[in-house]
Amino acid sequence: MQTVSTVTLATLDDMRERVRRSSHLKGRQPDDEALKHVRELIGTGPYRRDLLIEYLHQINDHDHCLRDRHLVALARILNLPMAEVFEVATFYHHFEVVRGDAPAPGLIVRVCDGLSCELAGARDLLARLPSLLGRADVRVVSAPCVGRCEQAPVAVVHQRPVPWATPEAVAEVVASADLEKNPVFPRHPSASLAAEFVASDLALQSVSPQRQDAALAPAVVGLAAYREQGGYRLAAALARGMQDADAVLQAMEDSGLRGLGGAGFPAGRKWRIVREQASPRLMAVNIDEGEPGTFKDRTYLERDPHRFLEGMLVAARVVGIEACYIYLRDEYHGCRAILQDAINALQADPPCPLPQIELRRGAGAYICGEESAMIESIEGQRGEPRMRPPYIAQVGLFGRPTLEHNFETLYWVRDIVERGPQWFTSFGRHGRKGLRSFSVSGRVKHPGVKLAPAGITVQELIDEYCGGLLDGHQLYAYLPGGASGGILPASLANVPLDFDTLQPYGCFIGSAAVIVLSQHDRARDAALNVMRFFEHESCGQCTPCRVGTAKAAALMQAPQWDAYLLEDLAQVMGDASICGLGQAAPNPIRCIQQYFAHEVLG
Repeated sequence: MQTVSTVTLATLDDMRERVRRSSHLKGRQPDDEALKHVRELIGTGPYRRDLLIEYLHQINDHDHCLRDRHLVALARILNLPMAEVFEVATFYHHFEVVRGDAPAPGLIVRVCDGLSCELAGARDLLARLPSLLGRADVRVVSAPCVGRCEQAPVAVVHQRPVPWATPEAVAEVVASADLEKNPVFPRHPSASLAAEFVASDLALQSVSPQRQDAALAPAVVGLAAYREQGGYRLAAALARGMQDADAVLQAMEDSGLRGLGGAGFPAGRKWRIVREQASPRLMAVNIDEGEPGTFKDRTYLERDPHRFLEGMLVAARVVGIEACYIYLRDEYHGCRAILQDAINALQADPPCPLPQIELRRGAGAYICGEESAMIESIEGQRGEPRMRPPYIAQVGLFGRPTLEHNFETLYWVRDIVERGPQWFTSFGRHGRKGLRSFSVSGRVKHPGVKLAPAGITVQELIDEYCGGLLDGHQLYAYLPGGASGGILPASLANVPLDFDTLQPYGCFIGSAAVIVLSQHDRARDAALNVMRFFEHESCGQCTPCRVGTAKAAALMQAPQWDAYLLEDLAQVMGDASICGLGQAAPNPIRCIQQYFAHEVLG
């Protein structure tokens, strides 16, 4: 006889308990105190997904770290997965993620280890500071180029730069924080107002360790002074129909102005391409300026922000832009205050109808200087470059056609249109046309931004604009375009510096960051410095760049280089990397093997 098993039916209470358990939220839940704290810092809303990095900055600035419980609370407030918030927070170098109740990092002293600062003694500074400061609540770390190469070596205490830094000068700034009694973390000093600024005056100016306040916060031209000099008349005339937009576009094309952030794409042609796309169209302005050796954008922005803003408004009016997003690197704390004040003043007393303008803050990621990575960061994502096509002129910020420009490109718009394209093309040497702002550092007497004719040679630049080399130094080598642009020997000191003139020599001008080396330096050390920079700043998205830069840096430390293996690695990085970082990383390797083989072949 077959037995039949009986099944006990769940009672009503059992079913209710089962529903209650299944409806309980899984994963870590925010506590009320954390939610309250985060809301107090980021405001009451409405909240936007694209402002995630701005919210992280507000928390990090207040708490000097990002505690995991506050990240959980922020994820709840924004209705985002915790993993998404965490992966963004941990991508950027300037966010300090702390688990549990571990103590906050305290006061952070960043010592720039860029090539210009290394030449000026940054390694010794980095080695001496920890024992000199001798405090558990002060952390000394190395940092990639902070964009003050003319003031090398540089340290940054919280948000206050220390130019021409010595251990004693850094210790004095740390002591001013009064960490034991009433901690006040050092901030960037405020700037005074100037009547005017003439860019060409920079050519023969020399920065001085005796005038640190002027170096940190030079006088800035405010809105009233800028308008007294004819500022915003062009933007107003365009808005009123008194200036023809097509004529402005033609002037830009006739001037031959090319993008001054590194890629060198013709500015007028870019305007025309984006103008032909469907509305709404957006603009993204790149002031990330992270290329080691580059500080021209910071120099102009500190002194004359409204000239840039007018160039942006002119471009927006001609192209038909609805919103402008300005992306500024986080290291430029003084510039951020200057630019925000300038935007506020402009919006309070506009010379013409303005597009929406938003200032966005980077968070310490060199890769965000790449245009598509910058767009990802503006959208509140990890700054990882996009595959192309589509190009950002077609599908860019928030999926819309986007005009992307470097700060300096827009800075020259007003002068070119008002003075005429022939004014710009009247400059130049050795068959080249236009002006270039060279950021010069290294073994020269007068480093700084030098506004000089396009096509000038490095020898002419040193002799005519930099006061020559330091006493006891002779030209041995130079980097014509920052870390990415390669390294050339003194025997090629008479090659014109401009777009397209350096490619035959395995280099490019990029952002025109010129770093000068002397016979007391080794080119191989400079190449290793920039390769370590690339390794540190690789976003990690693609294997050829992520692994290739690390392997190259390790191989380049050998007394005698394995030329075959390094060239094979360089070939893979150049051919298979997604963006310009990995594609340009082989340049210093190949330049050393071609021009300085005696240093690495034994």
